Amino acid sequence: MYSDDISQTLQKGFRVTLGATASLIEAIQDPETSNQKFSTLGGDVNRLTEELEVKGATTEREARLFVDSLLSQVPNPFTNSGAATDGPTITTVASPVVDAAVQSDLESLTQELAAIRKEIEALKGQR
Repeated sequence: MYSDDISQTLQKGFRVTLGATASLIEAIQDPETSNQKFSTLGGDVNRLTEELEVKGATTEREARLFVDSLLSQVPNPFTNSGAATDGPTITTVASPVVDAAVQSDLESLTQELAAIRKEIEALKGQR
């Protein structure tokens, strides 16, 4: 079985379940209409499955629209708002923190390196 077939089967199962849940809620709210609707379907399982899948797809689409409309009303906390920039601006300057022992080692190594360079220049001048 291919992964597309599996995903389509899972999606169909989800929609049928969603449609069955929506139909159950409708049956609780209006038992007579639901009884008439399901009596016309009879014992045809394929037709019942198709009806539930269509109802589930419709319910899924309506739920997405509802959630999208709710999310569009909520302000995005990650955007810059005017309230955050109303306060005073504080500027900070980072200064490096160096251990005194490391600083003295660095200075002595720099002096040694300068001495080695002088020696190299002197050796080049002797040739």
